[in-house]
Amino acid sequence: MASTLKLGEFVGSLDCGTTSVRFMVFNKHADVIAEHQLEFPQYYPHPGWHDHDADEIQQHANICIEESVKQLEKAGWAKESVKVIGVTNQRETAVAWSRKTGKPLCKAIVWTDSRTKNVVAHYENKLKETGIQVSPGVWVKGKEGVDALRDITGLPLSTYFSAIKLRWMIDHYPDVTAAHEADDLLFGTVESWVAYNLLGGVKTGIHISEVTNASRTLLLNTKTLQWEPCLLEFFGLRKSILPKLVSTSEVYGKLAYGPLAGVPIGGLVGDQQAALIGNKCLNQGEAKCTYGTGAFLLFCTGGDIVESKHGLLSTIAYQAGPNAKPIYALEGSIAVAGSAVKWLRDTMGMISTAAEVNTLAGRESDTGGLYFVTAFSGLLAPYWDPGAAGMLIGISQSTNPSHIARAVLEANAYQTRAIIESMKLDSGSDLKYLKVDGGMTNGDLVMEVLADVGGFTVVRPEMRESTALGSALCAGAAIKLFGWDLNKPETLKDVNVKGSVEFQPRLVFAEREKRWKGWQKAIERSRGWEEGVDEKA
Repeated sequence: MASTLKLGEFVGSLDCGTTSVRFMVFNKHADVIAEHQLEFPQYYPHPGWHDHDADEIQQHANICIEESVKQLEKAGWAKESVKVIGVTNQRETAVAWSRKTGKPLCKAIVWTDSRTKNVVAHYENKLKETGIQVSPGVWVKGKEGVDALRDITGLPLSTYFSAIKLRWMIDHYPDVTAAHEADDLLFGTVESWVAYNLLGGVKTGIHISEVTNASRTLLLNTKTLQWEPCLLEFFGLRKSILPKLVSTSEVYGKLAYGPLAGVPIGGLVGDQQAALIGNKCLNQGEAKCTYGTGAFLLFCTGGDIVESKHGLLSTIAYQAGPNAKPIYALEGSIAVAGSAVKWLRDTMGMISTAAEVNTLAGRESDTGGLYFVTAFSGLLAPYWDPGAAGMLIGISQSTNPSHIARAVLEANAYQTRAIIESMKLDSGSDLKYLKVDGGMTNGDLVMEVLADVGGFTVVRPEMRESTALGSALCAGAAIKLFGWDLNKPETLKDVNVKGSVEFQPRLVFAEREKRWKGWQKAIERSRGWEEGVDEKA
């Protein structure tokens, strides 16, 4: 059979998201040649908790690669056509496994999880009272301590970031505690865990983490691109548990098993940074927003770190090779986007498929004065309130399921606008248009609502698998396939050039501003509902 199959040049991308894994094979124009996607189980053992089984993520990844290769061969292409693969992943989710066995020591704690409110309260107290040792013998505390943490990492203390989740694991799971004490613990985000397995697991022991993911741990110095000793000391963590740091685009090793054994892995990148790359927002001032489980708006700031004064994160956008200078971005993270639609479907039973939200919401021209603050696990940017509660407000006798569905779509748009208002203040520049991608953008009504509430043009490309494409571009660039080079955006000019659809705002200015004021009032009422407590105080 092999002799009849054609040999091409393709790039594979393994996209390990929050609810599903998929493997996609692209050609040099970003046409999808083969793909396979599988949802994996979500675990919610207690309110505010969200777990994944790291082994299940890996098993689903392996199946997706196998099934995509079968599709590729069915389409007449030899599997040797796949020259390199990239991996992109949900960020901040924390995985702890054993150095000896290569097996997870507990369930992974997902980025959306908010059980660590009390851990955050403890470290906020510690910053206030004891402070942080920024250099030998030099301690800063109180506001100076908070500013020092932000200056080193670009991040505030929050349930969102992985070091807080790891600390909770060490404090609450005896197996993780024992492994940390015995120096048998390996910690990583999802790309670290997946790369460890694909590159040979315990046999080869390749324990690496890529800088965009590492920049979301609260342990990385974003200026030096090194793990920061004073933060390891602050959180009480051993350095030996941490992976070796690598760039976004380089060859890390070869697949150790499966139908693509021997193919190099050439790209690792956090999913939101991957979407920035996939949308080709590689120049200063370009922005994109991905609407998946959550929503993430990234604004490329080029080679400079822009420190946000308005509730955004300074993060690494990518590092285009081991010796390349990093490119930075401002980011606004919204915890709940598509997951609110899933809530309407799975928990409330108001719709039977996610796509139906558009039909249901479309039955009403407005929300009837209803606002939905979707703070299922507190609020992220620009509010940073882990104690905020989900809230429907403005309910009247006439409120119906269509109003609620529309309020879900509007919540998404209001939170996007809140982040863009902060970006304008931080960057000093207005946003004329926003490039969008992700599953939630498939509905036209969602896009119309976003343009109306935001007051800007929304640009939706035809091929919207930007996250998978971003990791494919990193991987291709690592081996100079098709002449791709992340340092030279012009080398990507033939990638994903199919048409896009633009959505213009139609709502009159006065009505838009009136609704925006209503949203701000709703947000204020939802905040501080459940405060974290320092259990160690």
